[in-house]
Amino acid sequence: MRSIWNGAISFGLVSIPIKLVNATESHSISFRQIHTEDGGRIRYRKVCELDDREVSSAEIGKGYEDADGSIIPITDEDLSHLPIPTAKTIEIVAFVPADRIDPLQMDAAYYLQAGGAPAAKPYTLLREALKRSNKVAIAKYALRGRERLGMLRVVGDAIAMHGLLWPDEVRAPEGVAPETDVTVRDKELDLADALMDTLGEVDLDDLHDQYREAMEELVAAKAAGEVPPEIPSAATGGKVLDLMAALESSVRAAKESRGEEPSEEEAEVSSLPQRRASRTAPKQTGGKKSTAESTQSAKKTTAAKKTTPQKSTAKKTTTDKATTNKTTAKKTTAKKATAKKTAAKKTAARKRTA
Repeated sequence: MRSIWNGAISFGLVSIPIKLVNATESHSISFRQIHTEDGGRIRYRKVCELDDREVSSAEIGKGYEDADGSIIPITDEDLSHLPIPTAKTIEIVAFVPADRIDPLQMDAAYYLQAGGAPAAKPYTLLREALKRSNKVAIAKYALRGRERLGMLRVVGDAIAMHGLLWPDEVRAPEGVAPETDVTVRDKELDLADALMDTLGEVDLDDLHDQYREAMEELVAAKAAGEVPPEIPSAATGGKVLDLMAALESSVRAAKESRGEEPSEEEAEVSSLPQRRASRTAPKQTGGKKSTAESTQSAKKTTAAKKTTPQKSTAKKTTTDKATTNKTTAKKTTAKKATAKKTAAKKTAARKRTA
């Protein structure tokens, strides 16, 4: 690997010659700007505003733009006289536990390569000291015209250094978290834990850049004059109306994707009663109408109940009247029969007297 910086690690009175090499590399696909009409390259030229002519890199220096827009030239000689003791030295200033470093501060990563045979012994000493202490070294160094902060740690048999942002370069998370009061229930936490357990761990070596692979296929197809392959669009998630239902579905989907049977714990969590649909369904706009209809139905039912006994009473009254009429008719008939018998007896008596 090609070194980008040569210097030494200052470890108390011990000096370790090292070379700084990049620990990471970018695999991103880069593009060139072209003229869409004829495919010609679009290039940027460095032109002096005063002379209105293109200048070479040898003619270009540094300058600081002041608040009023004026440019203050800064030469390499000016920079060389700056009091930076770390210009060619990675100066270790402290050893701290690794968890003291906020991941937000971590920047680019480098490997520190021992600079020749004389550096092998002190390099190994520092590496083993870091291993045994379970700590990381905090150091200051200068790179690309500025002093930086770094963290040294052991990676395999090598020492790696992560560039760190200065503490005042990390923004506070103000206004980022939700401002509304939210209550998380225990059942929701149980489902979240079940989902985390179901997804489990992953070997980072198995992860790959699908976008880059698709881009390479696209470029290869166009270079061969073929039709670019169709890339399936990613499924978009629907609107989450019920967090519990979404968590339960996520747990089931994760288990199915792994071809695993749910454990007793997860089955118990999945069988938690879901919230009623009426809680998640949108409110109906005709709520008043439904209430009125219910009231009318109730009134009709009440009226029907009241009417039924009246009909029964009417029937009973009619029956009683008919019975009374029949009784009266029978009495009248009996009286008429008695009257006829009396009249017949009187007539017979008169005939005998005559």
